[in-house]
Amino acid sequence: MRVSIDTDALAFGFPILLHGLVNTILVCCAATFIGFAAGIPVALARLSRWSMMRLPVVAFVELMRDTPFLVQAFIIYFGLAELGIRLDATVAGVLALSLYATANFSESIRGAILSVPKGQFEAARALGIRYFSLIGRIILPQSLGYLVPALTNQIIGIIKDSAALSVITTPEMSMAAQVVVGESFRPVETYAMVAVLYWALTTTVVTLMRQVERAPRRIWRSGERAGVDHRLPIEVSE
Repeated sequence: MRVSIDTDALAFGFPILLHGLVNTILVCCAATFIGFAAGIPVALARLSRWSMMRLPVVAFVELMRDTPFLVQAFIIYFGLAELGIRLDATVAGVLALSLYATANFSESIRGAILSVPKGQFEAARALGIRYFSLIGRIILPQSLGYLVPALTNQIIGIIKDSAALSVITTPEMSMAAQVVVGESFRPVETYAMVAVLYWALTTTVVTLMRQVERAPRRIWRSGERAGVDHRLPIEVSE
């Protein structure tokens, strides 16, 4: 059996898919930044002892994690339009992906915080360190080692889930693939290129996150050679 590859279809489709790849990167970067920034207070709220703060956050996280992302994208794009709030497809896509990312990032952040030994919390409280100083200067820096691998998986998940945004006409790579197939009638070559581009994107993310994960170790080792004390300063409140 002989398999033929239409090089004309590849030449025609590649620039369109490359433009879609750029849009995918922009959408995923925006969703990752917003999701991570929002995920920190969500994670802290879920760890709160106050039920009035914790329960709404638990409901939000469970709702976003336990329902298909495709359904969430439909509800945001079409549901808000029914309420008179008409969003551009790209804006709706970023919003849907950001909310989904917030829920997932918050769980990764919460798990990383809980991985820090409880003795750190107890020692800080005994010294009278304020809560936000405790979290920002002691707990979060120590949780990075637990957090980076989980964040890598979450970011890769965001990239993969972004393909579902084509159903609301967000101009990302899957939408570009539909355009190419509609013009060239060559789905095999088109989706083969899509697979290669997604693979290249996720491989790049994994490589970059590995560098981020190794950075603290390199800083620590270079500091030890230079005789730098890496211990965190502790401020005792009066």
